[in-house]
Amino acid sequence: MANLLSVSGQAKAICLASRDPKRNSKLAGSGKHRSHRSLTLCMAAKEKAEINFAPFQEVKGELATVSKVDQSSQSFARSNYEVSCEAAVNDQINIEYNISYIYHSMFAFFDRDNVGLPGFAEYFRESSEEEREHAEKLMRQQTRRGGRVKLQSILLPETEFNNKDKGDALYAMELSLSLEKLNFQKLLALHKVAADAEDAQLADFIEGNFLHEQVKDIKRVSEYVSQLRRVGKGLGVFEFDKYLSDDIKNGA
Repeated sequence: MANLLSVSGQAKAICLASRDPKRNSKLAGSGKHRSHRSLTLCMAAKEKAEINFAPFQEVKGELATVSKVDQSSQSFARSNYEVSCEAAVNDQINIEYNISYIYHSMFAFFDRDNVGLPGFAEYFRESSEEEREHAEKLMRQQTRRGGRVKLQSILLPETEFNNKDKGDALYAMELSLSLEKLNFQKLLALHKVAADAEDAQLADFIEGNFLHEQVKDIKRVSEYVSQLRRVGKGLGVFEFDKYLSDDIKNGA
């Protein structure tokens, strides 16, 4: 601390000398090195003197706001979080839970003994779990920003996925592809709400945790649909089910 005060004092004296022709001439006689050091110390002193951030002054407004927060009904953490963003996040939570519920119903269908496609059953069980995890991730984001999670009703899903023309496997996978594409559109809409509200944190959260992953999921399910169309409704579905099972085990 003593050294810091000493340097500060030297810098102040040198800055004063730079304004005094007589003292400046004395400094000039000590050579270029002294002159360069003088200029450096002078600049340091000026930078120290120019205060651009006065925290105790600037925080007064926020401190007054925090002091008025009703802990029983309001969040201390909420900051620059628009009501439109809060509502949009709650809507997306509901979307994720609805899709998860549909996938869970598809899992139960393919797990039946008279359907007997365990690979499809496990695929849709994992898909259901993934969508539920997405919903929970959004719930954590909501509370992290000081919003209130408001769960909504979930519609009753279909329980039968037989299709006379396509067969159950292809029909279910095409339905899955449609749901993934629909979810992607909903996520883009949520991202737009965040962008319109100039909420950089929420927009980045949606991009990093959902949009990139959703594009990969759409590509993967699209390939499954293409392959199922090739194999038809017969023995090919049985072989594809084994392939799907291996794909899941390998962490695809």
